[in-house]
Amino acid sequence: MLGKWTRQQNQPEAARQIFEQVIGNHPESYFAWRSAVHLDWNVGDFDTVRQLSPTIALPLQRSPLPAGSPTLQELYLLGQDQSAWQQWQTEFKNPQTPTVSEQFTDGLLRLGIGDNLEGIFMVSSLAWRDRPEEKIEYERLKATPAYEHAIYPFPFLELIMGWARERQLNPLLVTALVRQESRFQPDISSVVGAMGLMQVMPDTAAWIAQQTGETDYTLNAPEDNVKLGTWYLDYTHREYANNSLFAVASYNAGPGSVDRWIQEGGFSNADEFVEKIPYPETKGYVESVFGGYWNYLRLYTPDIAAQVNALATNVPSQSP
Repeated sequence: MLGKWTRQQNQPEAARQIFEQVIGNHPESYFAWRSAVHLDWNVGDFDTVRQLSPTIALPLQRSPLPAGSPTLQELYLLGQDQSAWQQWQTEFKNPQTPTVSEQFTDGLLRLGIGDNLEGIFMVSSLAWRDRPEEKIEYERLKATPAYEHAIYPFPFLELIMGWARERQLNPLLVTALVRQESRFQPDISSVVGAMGLMQVMPDTAAWIAQQTGETDYTLNAPEDNVKLGTWYLDYTHREYANNSLFAVASYNAGPGSVDRWIQEGGFSNADEFVEKIPYPETKGYVESVFGGYWNYLRLYTPDIAAQVNALATNVPSQSP
């Protein structure tokens, strides 16, 4: 990171400005989290993030949908999600060629009924629109709180919070990992056989069951999956002295791979280690999980949100 190099050149004020520019200009990025760490914000670093238990403040009310009838709006704002979805089916006439507002509305309503994979996709893929008038509408919706809350939602909040507390794990880190693994879709399976919210492999689940004495579990059941998945995430943390970088990388690539990378390349700098992860999938996974953690933190933790918003307002828009 340029900011770290500048700090090493004994230019702390210039380094601070660079870190603040990264956060102000690219607040959603993994590198914004790394910049916040180097600014000594209370966001946790790789070796301390596990112990944090951030205060989470969910939105008190929903914002109106950008499309749909007054009836649909009322049902949605009242939290009548199944009825709102049924109403939307009678109103949504062009699902193959939706407007930006219709696609955004469809994504929000899908999230309401637990179709989380498609819901997140419908909202996030709005960024692909390329017609000028669509880009204008997309930018307008992107500036609303509902947009990022839809991309980083909180399905299974109580379940994840409960098992995170039980395992003494940072609940937002667990949430970000679940989002990366499954997009909160409990019935999803990967091509290699990983299953459920935390994409637990059947062989791994059987090994965990031997360690814990579990005798009856179903990997597509959210409760069982998160119970087993958080046990394994706790295990990978214990294997690496609570270093969440190694724990998360190990969750994806396996402890054997992480051990080999440490032995072959040593470990003196976390940022350099991430850059040198030889598996592109695992490098992207690590950055996505911790980037997701940061986004949950900045969206739902009031003090961090205030710090980010202050920089977004005050930092000049320029490349760091």
